[in-house]
Amino acid sequence: MSKRRAILLLRERFRSCFLAHRGDRPTNIHRLQAASPHCSSVATSSSSCRASPHSSPRSHGLWSSGASDKNKAMVEQLQRYGVIKSTKVAEVMETIDRGLFVPPGGSPYFDSPMAIGYNATISAPHMHAACLELLEDHLQPGMRALDVGSGTGYLTACFALMVGPGGRAVGVEHMPELVASSTENIKKSAAAPQLNDGSLSIHIADGREGWPELAPYDCIHVGAAAPQIPEALIEQLKPGGRMVIPVGTIFQELKVVEKKPDGGVSIRDETSVRYVPLTSKDAQLHSN
Repeated sequence: MSKRRAILLLRERFRSCFLAHRGDRPTNIHRLQAASPHCSSVATSSSSCRASPHSSPRSHGLWSSGASDKNKAMVEQLQRYGVIKSTKVAEVMETIDRGLFVPPGGSPYFDSPMAIGYNATISAPHMHAACLELLEDHLQPGMRALDVGSGTGYLTACFALMVGPGGRAVGVEHMPELVASSTENIKKSAAAPQLNDGSLSIHIADGREGWPELAPYDCIHVGAAAPQIPEALIEQLKPGGRMVIPVGTIFQELKVVEKKPDGGVSIRDETSVRYVPLTSKDAQLHSN
């Protein structure tokens, strides 16, 4: 079974977990959108979906039937469903404990986005896994990775483990409070040594502009939907590199962007998604 098919089956089977409402209109997605003032995107220039703090992962999530609230069990379940096929991705997600990146009171091991404050969320585990698998070949030791919309720091920490201390993992987040809290989260994780040696760093910035100081990057991950792919991010992608980014307004596709050795660009659609717009800090804070 293909990864795309596995994710679609997960979404269909656990539709109540992957649906939220804007007014009376349901929207399915990666980053759930609902009428809560307390959550929205994990993205930085960002802001991706809002998840309702009232929905219960225990009643709707992938592990609702007696499964263990353990990080390893979460990864094993994603493997059983075919979302994770890579041994390396499984190892990294087992090593970086998601529980360290979810605010107290959350249920970090259920397959659901969760509010992290400042109109932001941490993505569902299946989406983190899918993006890591799409980018794995460009997260080899010594490579450079950019995470646009680093939020709690979880995916940036995973990137850091994959590229190792000889590479660079860079997160950009336009909420200063999230940059501060994500730094504290990483300090508690297996990626702490790389934060200390400088091979992992989180910066306050507008993700639409990337982080040119450490470009070019072997891979770029973007966590909110742009009406079109930002030129600055294409410029910062290394020849031979790959970017994963949702693109669109009402209808959105998760796109995989490949930069060829000669600088040319090819783009393909991976799957349909629903993200809030890649936008400014002010727009994120004041979105309804």
